Amino acid sequence: MKMNTANKLTLLRVVMIPAFLLVLYLGVPGANYWALAIFAAASLTDTLDGYIARHYNQITDFGKFMDPLADKCLVVAAMLWFVEVGQMPAWALLIVIVREFAVSGLRMVAADKGRVIAAGWSGKVKTASTMVCIVVMLLPVGREVNLICVAVIVLTTIYSGVEYFMKNLDVLSEAK
Repeated sequence: MKMNTANKLTLLRVVMIPAFLLVLYLGVPGANYWALAIFAAASLTDTLDGYIARHYNQITDFGKFMDPLADKCLVVAAMLWFVEVGQMPAWALLIVIVREFAVSGLRMVAADKGRVIAAGWSGKVKTASTMVCIVVMLLPVGREVNLICVAVIVLTTIYSGVEYFMKNLDVLSEAK
């Protein structure tokens, strides 16, 4: 399989995930700032690869599969770090993970019925606010700001998950 530019950027994002965590675990001087730079660069590759794929007709099945997986892995890696260092309760991360599995499952059932569930507005808001909150949480902010970020992540996650299901309840019906 020949790799196009969009797919190379997606793979770069995947490679940046262990680099992000390695910087944090090794505790290099300024680790959070280095991790922040890596996270921000990885997040930017998501925007860039999507633009390139659409603009230059580089949409592939590999990209459709790998791009959202890379995004979820990047976000979960950051949140796992926050849980480990006590910046995020594990239950908050569990809500994020359960929502992702539930929405992915809903999309699989819809696809089996010949339907595509596109990303909704609330899902895009959830993604953007989560990325911003992760960036803020990598900075030396007070406990109150950290708690606000966790609340924003949890609330946007729940809202977007409920919205996906409410708008697509018919997908779960027995009728084909």
